[in-house]
Amino acid sequence: MTETRFTARTSLWSRVRYLARRAWQIELGVWVSLYRFVFRRPRVPAGATGFGYHSPILTVLVVFIVLSAIEIPVVDLIVHPWPWLRIPLLIAGIWGVTWMLGLLLGFLTRPHAVGPEGIRVRQGAEIDIDLPWSAVDRVVRSKDVAEKAPKVADGEHGRTLALRMQDETNVLIVLEHPVIARLPQGPESVDAVRLWVDDPDGFMSTVRTHIP
Repeated sequence: MTETRFTARTSLWSRVRYLARRAWQIELGVWVSLYRFVFRRPRVPAGATGFGYHSPILTVLVVFIVLSAIEIPVVDLIVHPWPWLRIPLLIAGIWGVTWMLGLLLGFLTRPHAVGPEGIRVRQGAEIDIDLPWSAVDRVVRSKDVAEKAPKVADGEHGRTLALRMQDETNVLIVLEHPVIARLPQGPESVDAVRLWVDDPDGFMSTVRTHIP
């Protein structure tokens, strides 16, 4: 019984540490994204071309940001007579808008990139995977729609990482050999990567300048 209780306590503590680390990583990513946007430093390797992937979620995020910004003065007006409540809510409201703005800017300042060294696959501030040309077998347009699908799953091309936007991907990268993808939940060995690109024609055209 004592050993079982100790194991459960250790498991709970490990979970708490993981969640705390994830929260810190997300928070840090938000502020770094704000910095990159303000100082015009998108994360695109030298000589590479960036390709956005934010269009499917842009409207939703903008609506949330605008509504949250409107909510701040409304709430402030309601609780104005009570400074002890007004100040914490004002701070929380401003932080919330800043956080969502940083989340959006994470997509804008970290596009997918195609360059002389290979393809960089991104998803906001959390995922950045380097796929050198030596590891790439082929790149094809391939639309795939799947609701509530796992990010990594076994598929036709082996272990496949799918970076979906609104449940969709439109480009498939099949690898010559497995590549370690460092994901928020831990490293995964993948044989193929699916992703969404706002301009798949431009993406494929740039890829073809590096591989047949």
